[in-house]
Amino acid sequence: MEERAIRIITTGGTFDKHYDAVKGELTFRESHLPRILNQSRVTLPIHLDALFAVDSLVMTEEQRQRIAENAIASVEDLVVIIHGTDTMVQTAKLLEASIPESDRHVFVFTGAMIPYALEESDAVFNLGCAMTAVQLLSPGVYITMGGRVYAADGVRKNREKGIFEAI
Repeated sequence: MEERAIRIITTGGTFDKHYDAVKGELTFRESHLPRILNQSRVTLPIHLDALFAVDSLVMTEEQRQRIAENAIASVEDLVVIIHGTDTMVQTAKLLEASIPESDRHVFVFTGAMIPYALEESDAVFNLGCAMTAVQLLSPGVYITMGGRVYAADGVRKNREKGIFEAI
């Protein structure tokens, strides 16, 4: 299989939160991605694009549009987007609606229910699933969480169970 570069776009979300012991809250600093990729011994060519770091509950429509525009403009046709789980589906659907008909990108959204910086995080597993999925899927927009891959328009976050599920 031909080795293709992957663009990873980070937008914040629980995935990249840090625990601030002084304030006693989760905040944003630098992205955990470089450390995770190094720790996971990723040998694929990766291009990181840190757009911003926000909780998806406060993400604006302008920020969602910026994610879509940035993803579609990517010279790499394999794109992983790290996003907060609360509104990930909303942004994925916006991206899907914005894609030109001839587009050949594979877009995979992922995130974490528990921050990477905390014990028992699902961040590394979800990123690994997304990195594999983006290389194997046909062009389109997908979400991968908890070891499953969903079409962007066929998934929802079940807040009571703390999982993503097909609809």
